[in-house]
Amino acid sequence: MDHSRGGKNEKDAEMPLPWQQIQSALWLVGLAIIAWQDWWWPGILVLAAFSGLFQAGVQLYLKKREEQQQVVEKRVELNQQRAAWLPAVCPQCGGPLSVESVQWSGDALGACPYCEANMRPQTNTTGN
Repeated sequence: MDHSRGGKNEKDAEMPLPWQQIQSALWLVGLAIIAWQDWWWPGILVLAAFSGLFQAGVQLYLKKREEQQQVVEKRVELNQQRAAWLPAVCPQCGGPLSVESVQWSGDALGACPYCEANMRPQTNTTGN
């Protein structure tokens, strides 16, 4: 028997434990209602459909949350890069600058909020 199938795709398809517990509770409550109402057919199909919809919804939610987290991480990294080269004061008007106050028009192109002077990273060229 080949057990090498389980890899990243199978791991990605698995829901985190709290969501698995909620889905288990959905099944238990659903089965209890089906037994109470004696509605085995097509009740079990309805329960399976609800379970599938729940799992799809959870996976969609988790995927969107992961994408949002990646966007936030990229923004933090970009702001750190900007802060590394951004001067404390505007070279043209002397106004105080911060990553939040500069009007950004690109990853490495910003404008002073006071005089609208363009700023970009300085390239160090040493001609030895």
